[in-house]
Order: sequence, then C-alpha cells, then structure tokens
Amino acid sequence: MTKKIIISLAVIVALACGILYARGLLSVHQGMEPPADLAALKLEKTPKAAPDVAFTDAKGVRFKLSGFKGRFVLLNLWATWCAPCVAELPALARLAVFAPGIRVIPVNMDRGEVDAEAFLKSHKVKLPVFRDSDVVMLKSFGAYGLPMTVLIDPDGKVIAKAEGPAEWDSPEAVKYFKRISGT
Repeated sequence: MTKKIIISLAVIVALACGILYARGLLSVHQGMEPPADLAALKLEKTPKAAPDVAFTDAKGVRFKLSGFKGRFVLLNLWATWCAPCVAELPALARLAVFAPGIRVIPVNMDRGEVDAEAFLKSHKVKLPVFRDSDVVMLKSFGAYGLPMTVLIDPDGKVIAKAEGPAEWDSPEAVKYFKRISGT
C-alpha cells in the first residue's frame, strides 16, 4: 500500500511540475532571472547549444566559442560605427573586472581594415580584442542589429540574449553575474 501511495504522489508531483513549466511558472532558469537593470537581457525559453563559431584576436590567433566551455561567457557583438555599442563597452570592461567569474568576450563585427585595438585604446576601454570580419556570428546567432549580447552557460548553452545596450556594470547587474557564476 505504501509503495502505491509513493508512486501516486511522484506522478502527481511530476504532472504538477509539467503543468507549471508549460504555463511558464516554473522555468529551467529558476533563480537566473536578470534584475530590472538588465531588462534588455531576456532568458531563452529553451536553452540551446551555442553555435561553435570561430573568431580571431588582434594578432590573428583563431578561437572557437567551444574553447570557453566551463565558465559563463558574455559574448558581445559590436562595431565601431554603432554608437550604442561604443557607449556600452566601458560598462562591459568594468563588469569583466567586478565579476571575474563571467568571461566577457567582445567581438568586433566591422568589415575591412578597422583597427579595433586602437579604437578601444582611444576610448580608454580595457577589453580583449576579438574580430569576426566575416560576420559569421551575426548569422549564427540570428542578430538583426547591434549591439547583441549573448549569455552562455558553462555547458555551452545560450541561456539569454540582449538585443540593444544594457547597464552591464550597474550594482544589481554585477550582483546578478556574481551570483550566477558563483564568485
């Protein structure tokens, strides 16, 4: 009799969780909701593997996104001609310092011979320089505009996206990134 009750309760709990999940009241992101300061950062309903795209650093060394698995990544797609992109770069640089558990990867989308490293220096922004002059990332992530920022979990899954700028270094945002990264 006890075994039947336990099985019945387990079935009821499983059904209730399924109903709550279907109605959006329970989420695979439970506890991962961004604060109001990061209103632009929207959680993905179903996390999916991030495309394993390649990009280069300022010296031409090639990287793949999968090489950053094992930690949270905040991938920011930007360009020198994009005013909102340029405006949010200092906040991303401060976030990289304040929340070291998050790897901030800014990838420049400019085509041609733009010197992104000199551009960042002229704007007093201390971030690593990465480039995707073939704009493969824009296509792979379905970006329709810039800036676009993607939050990738340690398993390499896209868990949130921001289309447009955000306050990456606000006190609430820093707390959020520290909490989710465990730092």
